[in-house]
Amino acid sequence: MDSAGQKTASMQLVVLSDTHGNHRDIAVPDGDLLIHAGDFGSMFGSIDELREFNDFLGELPHRHKIFVAGNHDFCFERENEDARNTLTNARYLQDESVEIEGVKFYGSPYQPQFLNWAFNLPRGQPLWRKWQLIPPDTDVLITHCPPHGIGDRTYYRRHVGCKELLARVTEVKPRLHVFGHIHEARGRYEVGETVFINATTDRNERAPFVLEL
Repeated sequence: MDSAGQKTASMQLVVLSDTHGNHRDIAVPDGDLLIHAGDFGSMFGSIDELREFNDFLGELPHRHKIFVAGNHDFCFERENEDARNTLTNARYLQDESVEIEGVKFYGSPYQPQFLNWAFNLPRGQPLWRKWQLIPPDTDVLITHCPPHGIGDRTYYRRHVGCKELLARVTEVKPRLHVFGHIHEARGRYEVGETVFINATTDRNERAPFVLEL
């Protein structure tokens, strides 16, 4: 809903992910709402890097901005309160929902265990319990990791996405699911009632996705 409490006809979303410190090299289109699906940092996502990223977000014209951390964004795992206080120019979602102009967004940073990166959880029950927190009325789901079999194929031709996430997305059927993490699988996918976008926007300066919701 708008400031007068009226539901808007449409919303233009600009979505990106995995910028890894190269955000100022990317031409970010204007829109109503910006979504960044994690990995703002170059390697370990420090508070100092977050301050610069926050300054960058503050320069963008979008009325609303949402950020979900990724596996490189250690400050949100290790210094969560400080990181949240530093990120003043976007709404950070960590297993949380927010409603904007009548659209319900839910975000979570977790992914299947891989090495010692941030927000790792073992496959199976730990991730299943995490994804059960996704509300059934979610319109736009934002995770850092992809669901299994959709936008998750690596250079080695392996599907490394989360099966437990796929099961929950299949139940909830959000209108849109935004993620990143697997750079080489960037793209838009339509499966059933849901549009899936691997929004990786890395150092190759690939453009953010723009879509109407």
